[in-house]
Amino acid sequence: MATLINRYPLWKYFLIIIVMVAAFIYAAPNLYGEYPAVQVRGVGSVMIDNITLESAKNALKEVGITYHDVLFEDQSLLFRFTSTDAQLKAKEVIQKQLGENYLVALNLAPATPDWLKSLGAAPMKLGLDLRGGVHFLLQVDVDSVMQQRIDGDMRGISQALRDARIRYSGVSRRGNNQLLVQFRSQDALDDAYQFVMGHYNEFTWERSTTAGTYTLQGVLSPAALFKARQETLEQAMNTLRNRVNELGVSEAIVQQQGESRVAVDLPGVQDTAEAKNILGKTATLEFRMADAEHNAESAAQSGVIPPDTRLYNYQGRPVLLKNQVILRGSSIVTATSGFGEDGRPNVQVRLGGAGDSLFTKTTAENIGKPMAVLYIEVKSTPKRVDGKETISYQTEKRVISIATIQSALGNNFQITGLTGPNESRTLALLLRAGALPAPVTIIEERQVGPSLGQQNIRMGILSVEVGMGLVVIFMALYYSLLGLIADLALVMNLVLIVAVLSLLGATLTLPGIAGIVLTVGMAVDANVLIFERIREEIRRGMGIQASIHAGYERAFVTILDANITTLIVMLILFSLGSGVVKGLAITVTVGLITSMFTAITGTRALVNLIYGGRAIKRISIGI
Repeated sequence: MATLINRYPLWKYFLIIIVMVAAFIYAAPNLYGEYPAVQVRGVGSVMIDNITLESAKNALKEVGITYHDVLFEDQSLLFRFTSTDAQLKAKEVIQKQLGENYLVALNLAPATPDWLKSLGAAPMKLGLDLRGGVHFLLQVDVDSVMQQRIDGDMRGISQALRDARIRYSGVSRRGNNQLLVQFRSQDALDDAYQFVMGHYNEFTWERSTTAGTYTLQGVLSPAALFKARQETLEQAMNTLRNRVNELGVSEAIVQQQGESRVAVDLPGVQDTAEAKNILGKTATLEFRMADAEHNAESAAQSGVIPPDTRLYNYQGRPVLLKNQVILRGSSIVTATSGFGEDGRPNVQVRLGGAGDSLFTKTTAENIGKPMAVLYIEVKSTPKRVDGKETISYQTEKRVISIATIQSALGNNFQITGLTGPNESRTLALLLRAGALPAPVTIIEERQVGPSLGQQNIRMGILSVEVGMGLVVIFMALYYSLLGLIADLALVMNLVLIVAVLSLLGATLTLPGIAGIVLTVGMAVDANVLIFERIREEIRRGMGIQASIHAGYERAFVTILDANITTLIVMLILFSLGSGVVKGLAITVTVGLITSMFTAITGTRALVNLIYGGRAIKRISIGI
């Protein structure tokens, strides 16, 4: 009967072979390295076509720059070069040839063969610490959005009570997330309480009556507060991703860090000036009618401002603008920088969002009257007050253009009055990417050079090789043939980890490599438990086949329990940790899952193939 145990059906062997062949295929792209590349994309609605391709090719040919090949995919061109010197020169040449309507960015393109690409195989992405680049940590002023939210609710409740014919004596704010509504009678208080409980259930409402004062106090619930803060951060991250895409940075990482911070990693970027200028700007536009009926000079001298207007300065002279905003920057869907007929820089705008109908109607009704473009930017300044880091915000508004409306403006028009080409490019980029929902401040900046990234890769690979080498030697010496089987499973596990991470599109970082090293040590624990259990059963006098069967069956529960507890910790680290911690959690989680396959199923298949199904008197299990 002993010869009937420790056998695997043929289909299990085929399954293991198929899994490992697939693992080798999808891990293979990581062996081919990368080419220095230049990526070309159109700005806004500008499309890449064969004319663009030929123009770029001819420009490179004229200056004698050779390229390995060129790829046309995802509405972008990717020129691959054999050296970084050719890559840097080609970027300047292509940008000069194509002009400002195209984004030309440095990139790294995988050297994966076409047959692997056709199977969907791609290498792992490298993180900032391995590729080099710049890391920003941005503080999002979520509190200002919450204040705007409470102010909006305060105005909304006031209007709603008036519409419901419920009389109140005043509405005011108390604290950051509280509203206080005052009444003159108990009946009005009771009616208002019933009304707000049905229409404003995001607040927790309480009634109070003291000394003839009837008040209704509302506090924004923790759930609504958390939801509003999270929505603000998600909107900020989406806008930052759009801005990063406009910069042409490949494989950038934008992720939440804590309750009010966003981490931005820009691999391959070494010049941080433009990135800081674009990422940190909280800017938008407002279109308003200029007040031509009142004298702005007199208003500036007397200090008496006409109602529904505000005083600004334009080109050294005061101007009056009406408070009504007829168009906001959020209605702009496409904006490209260029030059007008007078040779001055401008931004060509196309509308498509909400508010364009009001804009068209207002311009049609005010032909011959001046309209102004107001540029609004929120600047942040980190300060230390009483030993604590604080951030102060200043809103700057300036009129960048005042023009007379010649005809009703539709969905396409131009913004003029800009100081130079750089301002027009920046403004066009910000309008395309969208305005941030709240002011942001760069509170941390860290730059990683490409040489340091390469050194990190070498040291990471060396750590994996040394750690794995020591484990392989120990297992082979201590467990003999079964130790060699465990070593083979360990190699297969490493291949599986790389394959799964590549399929998931995960970003490999230095902590991720540390997770792989840790997994190498943890993966062999399963085989140690199994082999020691086999030894124990043999010492008890059990037969070889029965000992092998008992070793695998009885050690399985212990192995499963140990891996589940570790997986729980890794899931907590992934959900609560920052990007660095998440890299460790992902690799360890994948490694534990794959090790369950290789250390249990894989080694069992080899042991069954060598020892199973026949009568044996001795097993090579070492000391």
